Amino acid sequence: MAATIEEAEMRLLAIVFVIFSFVSYGSASASDTFKEELFIKPLDSGHTYFHFQFTTIWNASIQDRETFHHYRLFPKSLGDVVSTYGVQELHLSQTQGLWRHEKWGYPVEDAPPGAEFWVWFKPTVKNVDQTWAELVNAVSGLFCTSLNFLDGKSTVAPRWSFRPRGVATEGYTYSTKFVRYGALPSEIVCTENLTPWKKLLPCNTKVGLATLFKAVKLYDASYHSLATHIRPVCQDPGCRQQAIELSLSLSLVVDTTVINAGYPNWSLKSVFGHSLSTQCPLSSISAVYVDVSDQDAKKFKLTPEPTRRETFVRGGDSRMYAVYDVGEATSSGKILNIAARFDRALTFFDIQPPPLFTQRYITGYGLERGGVMCEVHNTLSSNLTVIYMDTLPWFMRVFYKSLTINNNGTTIRPFKIHYIPGKDRSRSYQFEIVFRLRANSVTTISYEFERAFLKWTEYPPDANHGFPINSAIISTVLTDASNYTSPGQESSVFGTSMKDESDQFFLRIHTESLLVSLPTPDFSMPYNVICLACTVVAIAFGSIHNLTTRRFIVSDPSKKKGLLAKVKAFFRKGEKKAEEKAEEESEEKSGEEVKNRDNNESSTTRKRKDAGKD
Repeated sequence: MAATIEEAEMRLLAIVFVIFSFVSYGSASASDTFKEELFIKPLDSGHTYFHFQFTTIWNASIQDRETFHHYRLFPKSLGDVVSTYGVQELHLSQTQGLWRHEKWGYPVEDAPPGAEFWVWFKPTVKNVDQTWAELVNAVSGLFCTSLNFLDGKSTVAPRWSFRPRGVATEGYTYSTKFVRYGALPSEIVCTENLTPWKKLLPCNTKVGLATLFKAVKLYDASYHSLATHIRPVCQDPGCRQQAIELSLSLSLVVDTTVINAGYPNWSLKSVFGHSLSTQCPLSSISAVYVDVSDQDAKKFKLTPEPTRRETFVRGGDSRMYAVYDVGEATSSGKILNIAARFDRALTFFDIQPPPLFTQRYITGYGLERGGVMCEVHNTLSSNLTVIYMDTLPWFMRVFYKSLTINNNGTTIRPFKIHYIPGKDRSRSYQFEIVFRLRANSVTTISYEFERAFLKWTEYPPDANHGFPINSAIISTVLTDASNYTSPGQESSVFGTSMKDESDQFFLRIHTESLLVSLPTPDFSMPYNVICLACTVVAIAFGSIHNLTTRRFIVSDPSKKKGLLAKVKAFFRKGEKKAEEKAEEESEEKSGEEVKNRDNNESSTTRKRKDAGKD
C-alpha cells in the first residue's frame, strides 16, 4: 500500500514537472515578436520602388549558449549557424542589378551587385580565419550561393567602414580581428536563392505579404535584392537586457511606365500577379506604407482609401505616408489590391539628386597598365567627411604612389589612410581613406595599376569577358534626411522611422562594380596543336610504327589449314566460280557479236557483187 502511494506521488510530481516545463517554455517562446511591412515609393524616373521588411525580435541574449536550444519564430537553421560558429553579427545581401542613386535616391537597404557577406565574430572565437572558412561554406549551402569562393584571396578585415550595427562594447568595436568582409560581384541571383530565403519566414509564402512573392514577377524587375541581417539589439531604452533581431528584406524596382503606355500606373496585382487576402497570424504588425509626399505634384490617386495618413518630419525633411492595415483591410474575406492611377503620362525633367552619389570607372587603354577613377558628388551646402573603402584582386597591382584625391584642381590631403598591399595569389589589395568633401563640389579619387599575367589554369571559362571587380564603399553621416528612407539604428522595423527624432543619419552606399580585361592567351592554339599532333601520329608515326613492329611469316601451303582459313577459302572459291562464270558469259557474248559481224559483212559483199553484175 505504501509503495502504491509513493508511485502515485511520483507520477503526480512528474505531471506537475511536465506542465511547469511547458508553461515556462511557452512563456519564454512567447517573447518572440514578428512584424511584416511593405514600403512603396513612386520614383521621379517613372519607376516604382517596393521594399518588403520582415523583422523578428527574440528577447534573448546572443551571448547565452542556452538561447539556441528552443525555437519558436526564429529559424532554427540560422540559429544553428550563429551558435556553432560564434557569430555576433551576420549580414548577407544578394542583388541582381544596380541601384542608381542619382535618379532613385537612397534605398532602405543599400547593396552592391552580386553577393556581399560580412560578419562580426564573438571574442571567444580563437581562430577567426578558420571559422570564417567554415562559416562561408555553411551559409553557402543554406542560401544556395557561391560564398564558398570567399577564400583568403578575396577576404579582408575592414578597419573603419564596417562597424558593428548592433549592441557591442567599446573595446570590441575598436578591434578589427573579429570582422571579415567578402564580396562576389559576378554572383547571379535567381529562384534558387529565393526559395531557401523565403523558408526563413514564420508563415513562409502561404499567408501575409509573402504571398506576393511570385518568382516570374520578381525577376522581371529592373532591380532585385535579398538581404538577411542578424544582430543584437536592446530590449528597452536603458539597454538593461539584450534581444536578437533578424531582419529579412526584399527590394524591387519596377519600370511601370513600359507596361502602361507611358503612364506610371501600378497595382499589387499588376506588379506581383496577386492581391493581398490574408495577414500572417504570427505577426503583430502587418502594414503597407505608400509614400504620398509628392501626390499633388505627380497627380495620382490611391485606391482603396488608406486606413490613415501620417505626416512626420525627419532631419528637416517632411514626408507623408498612406498606411494600410492589412489585417483590417482583409477581414471578412476582403481582397486588398492597392493601386495608383496617374492623371498624366510621365514627363521627363531634371531630377533633384540626393546629397551624396558616386560614379566609378576604368581609365587607360591597352592590357599592360590602367587606372581607376571614382567621382564623389556632394550636393550639400556644407562639408562632409566620408570613408572610402576599395578592395582589388591581387592581379591588379596597385601603385600606391599614384593615389590622388582632387577637388577642382586642388589636391586634398586625407585625414587617415589604411593600406594593405596585395600579394600574388594569396592576398588582395585593400585601402580605406578618410577625407573631407567640400560643399557643392565633385571630388575624384584616382590610382593606377598594372595588370598581371595569370597562369593558363587560372583563367575562367569566359576569360575574354573580363574579370569582375568589387564595388567601392562610401560611408558617412548625413545631417539632411532628404531621400533617406532607412529606419533608425535602434530597430529595423520600418514604422520606427516615423518616430526618429535624431539629427544624424548613417549612410553607406556602393559604387558600380568594374570589369577589367587582362592579357589573355589564344586558347584556340592548344586545340590546334592537339589536332596537328594527332594527325601526325595517325598518319606518319602510325605507319612507321606498323612497319617496324609487324612480324612477316611465310605460310607453308602443305600445312594443315585451320577453321578460319577453310572458311576464307570457301568464300574465295565461291568468288572464283562466280568470276569464271562471268568470264564464260562474256566470251559467249563476244563470240556471238563476232559471228553477227561476219554475217553482216558477208551479206554486204554479196550485194555489192550482184550490183556489179547488173
